Amino acid sequence: MKRKRFCIAAIGIFLLISCGKVSVPTEYSQSSALPAIYPDYVDVTIPVNIAPLTFEADEPVDEMVASYTAGDQVVVCSGQMQPEMDEWRELTGKAKGGAIKVDVYMSKDGKWTRYKPFNLYVSPDSIDPYISYRLISPSFVTFETLTINQRCLENYDESVIYDNFLCGYEREGQCINCHHYQNYDPNRMQFHARMKHGGTLIAYDGMKKKVNMKNDSILSAGVYPAWHPTLNLIVYATDKTNQSFHSVDSDKVEVYDLASDIIAYDVENDLVTNLENDTTEFEVFPCWSPDGKTLYYCSGHFVGLDTITTKKPSVVTNYKNLKYNIYKKSFDPETKAFGPRELVFDAIAEGQSAVLPRISPDGRFMLFSSADHGYFHIWHHDADLWMMDLSSGDVRKMDELNSPDTESYHSWSSNGRWVIFSSRRDDGTFTRPFIAHIDANGHGSKPFELPSADADYHRQFMRSYNIPEFMKGPVTIRPQEFADILKGDGVDVKYVRRLNEK
Repeated sequence: MKRKRFCIAAIGIFLLISCGKVSVPTEYSQSSALPAIYPDYVDVTIPVNIAPLTFEADEPVDEMVASYTAGDQVVVCSGQMQPEMDEWRELTGKAKGGAIKVDVYMSKDGKWTRYKPFNLYVSPDSIDPYISYRLISPSFVTFETLTINQRCLENYDESVIYDNFLCGYEREGQCINCHHYQNYDPNRMQFHARMKHGGTLIAYDGMKKKVNMKNDSILSAGVYPAWHPTLNLIVYATDKTNQSFHSVDSDKVEVYDLASDIIAYDVENDLVTNLENDTTEFEVFPCWSPDGKTLYYCSGHFVGLDTITTKKPSVVTNYKNLKYNIYKKSFDPETKAFGPRELVFDAIAEGQSAVLPRISPDGRFMLFSSADHGYFHIWHHDADLWMMDLSSGDVRKMDELNSPDTESYHSWSSNGRWVIFSSRRDDGTFTRPFIAHIDANGHGSKPFELPSADADYHRQFMRSYNIPEFMKGPVTIRPQEFADILKGDGVDVKYVRRLNEK
């Protein structure tokens, strides 16, 4: 049962007005410790336009009260800590560029304790109003309940962009993944469906179509999309993916490729071409620079077959030896010609495997995920976030963002001041979205968990959040409309040697 919440605001001369069950205790013992709360919002930096950060005691207590102070305004709450929306806007507005002071009191066995106050630092840097993500059950074989959802960060509104159930279930079902947008624009999006009614769905300024990306000249349909910032051009990885399930390894699943390439797709003309298709290189996770003149991607070098059988590539039994570096290719937007590959970060020399490069909107920083091996780091408990300063070449582990567990699936906000990523830090099983501020020098603040209307929501919600992406607004196409398009026939792509080929 959800706990009741009570709040009251006072403006003027710091008069804390008691109303019903809402009051600050007058008799208490003082603790030098910070309060144990969930989610952990102690001393985090938040956007000025974020929804209220609801929290509760992370230990058994009889009662809990908190007061929020910003300037001449004080708000007092009990139960779950969540100021009303108008009160919260007043607090964040007054604390913009400063902090909201939070005093927490907890009662056990009729005795109150006041804990060391903490701050909510309110950055003047706003955050994009929406994010979207894929919600998936922790089961490794069930995906019927999989959805792509969107959430308003300025309140708690959430809606479904697309639902697997709309096109079928069980053997007639499908898997959806790889939602992506051109330059944060919800009117220019795509996602991919596998199995029944499979295809790539493209929505662009009112135009909507299903594309049959498979072609005899490319390895597979496209995955892991990277939409050019200004052109109607999407770069994908194509791959033959496999997965293994471990009985004793702490990493429950290992996802790996038996082969992978990089292709480019012309959205308007339905043309595809190979950019990289060396059989000894496994290319994956393309990403554009903000100016659209550089394509980044990852590649792992692998040669050889099993000594026992020639039917399976040796990566099946030697997957821990496959590591990835980060590369780039120049791109001319006028001629649509790509240059040769250049090494950006030699992760293998560091004993690491680096994937998922994401470039900051100002083009200065590259945020990526690194682990001991492989490329599907969302399943690797040792995966951490790293940052490269592209102007100096300096690389460092983002200790201020990382935890002892998985960090991956990261994205930049459109103003470059915030990042969102999926982390397993809460329980080691479910990935949940965490947000952190990034300053002008590439340093991050303490991450905070996506706020919810119910403080305990994420611990009760048995879903993982995958691929959180920032958006400048909501997707307005109805889920059923997407389903109707997927159930129809798709447009076949045509293979060309070069995109600028006449």
